[in-house]
Order: sequence, then structure tokens, then C-alpha cells
Amino acid sequence: MSLVQNLSDLIRLNRRLYHDSPAMIARRQRNSVMALLAKVRAESPFYRDLYAGYVVDNLQDFARLPVINKALMMAHFDDLNTAGLRLDDVMRFALDKEMRRDYLGYYRDRYVVGLSSGTSGNKGIYLTDRALTERLPGVFLARGGIRLSDLPLRILFILRVFSQGFADINAPLIRLNYLPSMTEPDKIIAAFNQMRANILMAPPSLLRQLLPLAGRILKPPRRIITYAEVLEPEEKNRFKIAFQAPVIEIYQASEGQIGSPCRCGNLHINEDLVYVELLDQSDQPVTRPGQRAARMLVTNLVNMVQPLLRYEMNDIIELGEPCPCGSHFRVISRIVGRDDDVLYLRTKTGVQRAVFPDLVSRWIITTDDRIREFAVEQTADDTLTITLDLVGEKNAAPADHTDAGIASRLRQRFAAELAEFDIVCDLTILLQPIPLPADNRKMKRFRRRPPQQGYL
Repeated sequence: MSLVQNLSDLIRLNRRLYHDSPAMIARRQRNSVMALLAKVRAESPFYRDLYAGYVVDNLQDFARLPVINKALMMAHFDDLNTAGLRLDDVMRFALDKEMRRDYLGYYRDRYVVGLSSGTSGNKGIYLTDRALTERLPGVFLARGGIRLSDLPLRILFILRVFSQGFADINAPLIRLNYLPSMTEPDKIIAAFNQMRANILMAPPSLLRQLLPLAGRILKPPRRIITYAEVLEPEEKNRFKIAFQAPVIEIYQASEGQIGSPCRCGNLHINEDLVYVELLDQSDQPVTRPGQRAARMLVTNLVNMVQPLLRYEMNDIIELGEPCPCGSHFRVISRIVGRDDDVLYLRTKTGVQRAVFPDLVSRWIITTDDRIREFAVEQTADDTLTITLDLVGEKNAAPADHTDAGIASRLRQRFAAELAEFDIVCDLTILLQPIPLPADNRKMKRFRRRPPQQGYL
């Protein structure tokens, strides 16, 4: 892709983000959705059958179409994609790449193949046309939290696995080097210094592993970009201080680039790249700042090879106030976590109550700076086990910062916070290392064994 095309994409995407009015956004979304619908009805047997009998003239009609999810997408992969590709063939290609750790190259010299396990362990295959990924440099500059003053970019990019799609970000003035997340922390710091990187891109779980070594970085990065996992506000500030750099979050998923930071650092939904429907527990639209969505349906407006329409993700997000940057793209004030991260604990009156992961994370993270990583497991409706991975001296003074002191303060904190919800919980605290996943799964802090029933 030419530099001219990358610059054109950069200018156009910036103009949309900062200058589109609400009416322009709505008009573009309607036109994009209608064009996408026409294509899938013509070229995807799955959607043609799924939407048979539905008349769609506007976004209100579109909201009545059936919802799909990952399981349905994979079950009907052959009939869903518009390129006539077979799941068995694409999966064989992806698994071969995975086993050989050879992540570069296009399937049939045209398609980028992404293999995702998410947090559930159920494999997902995601296709993107090469013509689309080759335009990623312009998208990255416009929606990646990068400023033109940061150029030229020397990026150290860390993730569980790599893919040709990430490699396509390389362009004039953009150099991206990849390291797997299982690389030892001291080797990551050495690589950062050796390549004189000025941008560090990594999931929060990896940055937590690097915290004790942050002082070894010879020149602080111009900015740190996080993705793939929830970034808690307290952690964002901790990373900013430790690495002496602004910390920016992007909301990227296999299903599309859902949210990007503006020049003020706030996360906005990419209204021109995805059409996101936010719904409450009664399936009514979520529109007010501070309102938390119970369901999120994503329609990717730019991927025509593996079209995803009204695709349900189990992420929980909260809308924010209008941004001072002037953009009318909706603001995400908080990515709370995934629906299966929510804990359901029983009150004294026997009613199950939802306790959201952002609350639990905040209680743990703010207890002590020595808590580098944690994991929470719910094994019954009144039982939690919290594992803490502590960094620093085991017998540090003062006494309440020792291992035992931290565990004691956390236990008191949980008892007090849960009491506010009339919840009494049997809490076990373990102090032991928490390694990063050895496979390509995301770091999962919350696990819930009992099934969800009703909740308040």
C-alpha cells in the first residue's frame, strides 16, 4: 500500500473522528449497514437464510434482526464468509502456523487468518482481506493513540502470538518489532533498549511483569499502549509513574477495532468502523453517560470477507460524558470486563447479587503497591479464593506491608466492602507467583464455577 494511501486514510479518519456531527455519524452508519446487508444477502448463504422474511430499511429495522455469537459463527463458517472458504482448510492453515510459530504469510496469498481462543478456550477463526490490512498504517496513526510528533515510530509490540495483520502495520516511518509475551522480562527490557524503541505496546498483565525492571529502561518511551485486557485506572497511573510515559488504551478485539483514544486520551467507539449496539437487561438501548450496558452487539462495517452482523460480545462497558476533544463518537468511560468475570455472591437474605469485576479489581489493586498480579476464583455462592503475586521484600517495613500484613488488610477491605452490599463471604487468600498463560489464551483474572441464577 502506498504512502499516499496511508496519508489519505489518516486524514479521512481524523476528520471523521473530530468533525462528524451526530447526523453525519448516523447517516454514515445507516448507509454502511445497508450496503453490508445487501452484500451478505447476495454472497453469504448463512445470512441470506437467517434474514429471510425480514425487511430492513433503517437502523430500527436492523435492530430486529437475529443476533449471532462466536459459536454460531464457527458452526456456519463455510456459509457465512463471502470468499467461499472452508473452515477445515483455514483451520489447518492456522494450526500449522501456530505449531511452527510461523505467524507471517497470507492464506491463498490474500487473507490474513487470526486464530483466537479468547478466555473460554473455544477456538475462533477470523479472516481479513489483505487489501484491508495493508491500510493499517493509516488506521494505526489515526486511531492508535499515536501523535505525528512521535514519528518515526520504533515499536516494541508484545502479545501472546503474532500475525501477518500486525506485521502489515510496518510502513515508512513505522517499524514494529514483535516479542511473545512469554519472553523473560529482563530480555524484553534489553530488546527495548537495543532497538532504541520509543513506543511500548503490551497487555496490562505483561506490563505488571515489567514493573520491577522499569528503572532499567535507558530512555523512557514516548507512550505506552495497552490492549487485549482491561486496564484499571489505578494501574494506568501506576504504569505512567513507573515507566515515565503517557499510558493509552485501545479497545481491539478479533471482531474489530472497537475503541480508540482521542487526543485527550479518552476512549471513543469507532463509529465509522463498527456499529455498536449497547443494550440494558431489558434489551433497551443504553444511551446515557454513566449507564452500564448488559449486552453489546457489534457489526463490523469494513470486513466484507467474514461479515459479522449483530455479533454478541460478552464485554461489559460503561458510557462516558461527552469528551472535550469535540468528537461526537461515543465515549467509553470504563471497560468493566466480561460477563463471565462478574461474581454472583449471596446476600444475608439469600439473594444472589452481581459484584462487577471493576469493583473487585479496585479493592485489590489499591490495597498495596506490592500487589503485581492477582486472580479471583469463585467456587460457591459464598466462597472466594484470591491469589496474590507480590513483588518486593517479603519482610519489608512497616509491618502492614509484609506479606501477612497485605493479606490481612485485603481481608479487612473485602469484609467492609462486601458488607455494603449485605454480603458475607468466606475468603481464602493465597500468596504465590501467578505466571502468564503458557499458551495463546488471554490472562484471565476472574473465574466463576457456580452457574449464574438470578441476580440484583
